[in-house]
Formats: sequence, structure tokens, C-alpha cells
Amino acid sequence: MRRFIDSLKENNLLKIIDEPIDINLEMAHIAYIEVKKQHSKALLFTQPVCKEKNKFFDIPVLMNIFGSDALVQLILGDVEEIAKNIQSLTHFKPPKNFRESIKSLAMLWNLRTVFPSRSNKKGFCQEVTYRDDLVNLYNLPILKTWEKDAAAFITMGQLYTQSLDGRIQNAGMYRLQVLSKNELILHWQIHKDSIKIFEEYKRSQQKMPVSIAIGGDPLYTWCATAPLPYGLFELLLYGYIRKQRAKMIKSLTNPIYIPFDADIVIEGFVDPQHYANEGPFGDHTGFYTPIEPYPVLKVSALTHKTNPIYLATVVGKPPLEDKYLGYPTERIFLPLLQTTAPQLLDYYMPENGVFHNLILVKIAVCYPKHAQQVMHTLWGTGQMSFVKHAIFVNENAPNLRDSKAISTYILERFSIKNLLFSEGICDALDHASNGYAHGGKLGIDCTQKEQVKNDVIVLEDNLLLHKMQKIIPEIQEIRQYFCDTPNPITIIGIQKQNRPVTQLIPQLDILQEHLRILFFLDSSKLDKENPYMILWRVVNSIDAKRDIVITEKIIGVDATDKGILEGYMKEWPLETDCNKEVIESLRKRGLIDVDDTFLKFFQI
Repeated sequence: MRRFIDSLKENNLLKIIDEPIDINLEMAHIAYIEVKKQHSKALLFTQPVCKEKNKFFDIPVLMNIFGSDALVQLILGDVEEIAKNIQSLTHFKPPKNFRESIKSLAMLWNLRTVFPSRSNKKGFCQEVTYRDDLVNLYNLPILKTWEKDAAAFITMGQLYTQSLDGRIQNAGMYRLQVLSKNELILHWQIHKDSIKIFEEYKRSQQKMPVSIAIGGDPLYTWCATAPLPYGLFELLLYGYIRKQRAKMIKSLTNPIYIPFDADIVIEGFVDPQHYANEGPFGDHTGFYTPIEPYPVLKVSALTHKTNPIYLATVVGKPPLEDKYLGYPTERIFLPLLQTTAPQLLDYYMPENGVFHNLILVKIAVCYPKHAQQVMHTLWGTGQMSFVKHAIFVNENAPNLRDSKAISTYILERFSIKNLLFSEGICDALDHASNGYAHGGKLGIDCTQKEQVKNDVIVLEDNLLLHKMQKIIPEIQEIRQYFCDTPNPITIIGIQKQNRPVTQLIPQLDILQEHLRILFFLDSSKLDKENPYMILWRVVNSIDAKRDIVITEKIIGVDATDKGILEGYMKEWPLETDCNKEVIESLRKRGLIDVDDTFLKFFQI
């Protein structure tokens, strides 16, 4: 970690803040704004404080280490080259001659560093140790990132577990709520690997060992987020990328092995019978997740280096670190996805689509309904099964990351005849569906090469608004996008009264010569000139089977907040909004330097 900080300094990728900064909101708000800048940097806070308890910490806090493309490259190296090498492995075939044998040996030689080494010697992470009653999590500068969070949360911990027989090791990243000086609540979502392991211990009525590492080589942190199949240890990727074996040492009070150079390690056991209410927490969807019971870790030891660095992140509305964390994941795991979907050429999960809420997919079309086949393949593959909305294009489509070009291409080929509605699991953090962790899915097939007929008569916004208000008085404002395509998009701000939007949409069929794709949003939350945040709001707020209405030529999408009016019986979550007083205080002290336009655009 210290070497990494030196590299940040050498590459002008680090801001050092020596002023005392509160771990409650202030630190997270500074990082939240910094990562949204075009050329954001990592942040090192050298004087963390807790103003509420008048407490000073001698452990610096490092944030935003994945906050830009340059930072990701510094940590992982050439991502495209890594993906290319993994693709070579997936295409490995027995050699036919001596020359191919030499190439095969070279490829296999590169795998010699994949498997971690284990040692029972002490590591750097165990230079300072506290056990049992001496453990005090409050001595760590653990952040409270959002005003309505239930407590302080560890947000960048590598959580290490192993199966009951010790044969399967797992590393994951989960938020961890501080419950007491020696207890953490583990946010183990229903579909995650740790829950599978936890269920083994639960059935055997045994306590489950868990160790949490913070810091060390930053690549450990990325590996903990990698969506490897169950049973493959995530630190295999570390060895493959670093070309050196991950050095693991045994925890002091449980059998779990953790990286020898982690900055901080929290060890303990989970009693399968001990749960506590976790949350609320402002999560990466940009909304607070509800209070729910999760397992509790009883900490048996806290160890750290002599001079540790505490690593943290903040999640909320995009763009954030997960934008840059997601890029290597996309590139490196593309070759692995291609083994189950050979005609898959590329895919892109936009950060303002919150990754699992929207995916764009490019395929080589070989036969009718090929796109639908790949839809089902992706919806049944690992964490891709969480994807709610998938749009498919053919091999001639432009770069998936060129938002204007790819949007135009899609709208030139969009047809309501080529929609596939389905149902399945979704991320446990998804709040839009009526049920828990399952809901509607939508696949859109835009792979046809020919464009659809353009028969829309586009009206000026004010004239169209006037016509729409005559039919639906609740409509407050509109804004049309992509009017030169056969499927213009109309963004509609509405102030709902006593009628659900899905009942109103068919009434607009009378204007079908002027309308094609409609998105309804609450006028009080709509910035109609901001398509980046409109996309974030839409894909977060809909369930495809409940909120989409199709008439003869129009498709209408209800992206408003839901409630009893729509038969939604849960509480619609609050958004992660920064505390205005904290923002103003930080601006006056010169700790953030953005104007009101910046704050408004990202709905901070």
C-alpha cells in the first residue's frame, strides 16, 4: 500500500488533505464529488477525526483508488492485454506439432503463479494485535457515508471465507455495519457465494470463521469484486495478473488465510443463529436500502501493520468508483462469457444504468431469434442473471460506448414486435419490483440490419405538450430526444393525482402519429435536459412486467416513484442526497471546488 501511494504521487494521481476531516459525512462527501470530475484523483486524508466524539485517529484514510481510468491502469496494468491472454486460455487446444508445443508450454508456464502460497508465519498485517476484550472497532476511522445510514460501514473490505471442509475459498466484497466495538453485521445477499458457504455451517450448527482484510495491494480489492464461478478462489486472478503468487498467512484466531501485506485484518466467527437488523444504507443504486436482518460477526482479533492505511469508498448516484471498477471486469470476463455464448462480440454495462439494470450487447447474428437465445443465456449465467434490461445489436453496430451513435442505431431498428418480456431473479438491492430479489426483465432485439420505416410527424415540444395536456392534465413538462429517428423518445414530467400512469398511457394513442417511446417521471425529480441522470432514474425505477404499456405504435414506461396507487406495498426508498450544510461548509473551507451547475447535473 505504501508503495502504491508512492506511485500515486509519482504519477500525479493523489490529492493529500492534511486538514482534519470528519469521518461522518465530510470525508465521503469530498470523495463523492471528486470521483465525478473528469480527471479525478485518489484522496489521502491524513487527519481523520470524529467531531461527534472529539476523537482523533492516527490511521490515514485512502479513498477513490479506482476513481479514474489512469488509476485502474496503475493497479491492473493493460486490461485489454489481460483479456487477450485469458481469451487465449479459453481457446487452448492440444498442440499438433513441436512449435505449437513450445507455445503451449509458455502459456502453461504463465499459470505457475496462479495458486496462492500459504504460510503459518506472521505477516505484516499482524505487527500490532488486539484480541478478545481489547478489540475496539471504534479505534478505526470507519466512515459514515450518508446522513441516513444506520451507522458507520466498512465499504472496501475483502471478506475471506472457506467451506466447511476447507476445500473452497472465497473472497468477496460486502458492506459491513459496525454494531458494537467487537461486532459487525455482514450484508450477505441471498444470491452471493458467502451465503452458500454460510448455509453449510448453518446446517451443521457450527460457527463460521470469517476474516476481513482491508488494504494491502489494491489488486486484492478488485479481485474481491470479480464475478468468478462458485468454487474458484478470486485471488487466482491476482496471481495471473501480477505474475506472482499471492502470499497468504493464517489468521490468529480462526483457520482463514488472508494476504500477508493487508493493512488491517478483522477476524472472528459468525454464529448462524445470531442476526441483527442491518441498514438503512445509501448504496450504489443511488438509493437507501431497507432495514433487514443479516448475520453478525463476533470479532475475536483485530490486527494491523505498524503504519496502516484504512481503505474506503463511497457509493451512491453515478458516476463513482464502480464505473472504473466495472471496466476491467467487463473486459476480462468477456472471453469467459463467450464460452457459453460464442456469438457474443462485445457488451457494455453503463454506470448510469447501475450495471445490473442495463446491458448493451453486440452479437454476430446467425439465425432468426438468435438475440433471444443469447438473452436467455445471459439471464442464466452467474451475475448476468441480475440484469433487468438488455438491448441487443448486430456486428455492424457502432461502438457500444459511443452513447449518441449507439442510441441512434438502436432507435433506427427498434420495434415493439421485437420485445421479450420475462421474469427472474434480480439484485437484492433492486427496489423497483413488487417482490424481493425477483421481478420483470426486458430484452430488446435490435439486431436487424435494415432500418424501420420512419412515419412519425414530429411536433415542436410546446405544441406537443399542449396536445398531451388536453388529454392528461397531470402532465407538467416534456422534452423530445432523437427526433430524427423512427422512434423519438419523449421524456414526460407528470404530477400524479389519483390515476396510475399505466392507465393514462393508452389515452395518448390518439397522438400515435407524433409519439413512439414515452418515459414518464415525477416532475418534482425530473431534470429534462439531463439524459445521463434520466437513464439512471428510469432503469432504477421500473419493473418491466408492471410498468410498461404497449399500444398499437406507442410504448409507454412508468418510471415514477411507486406506491399504493400502483399496488406497490413496500416503502419507496429515499435517494442518496448529500447534506447541504456539510457541502456548504466544505466549499467555504476550500475542500471542494465545484459550482452549483455541477451539483445540479449530478443531482448531488
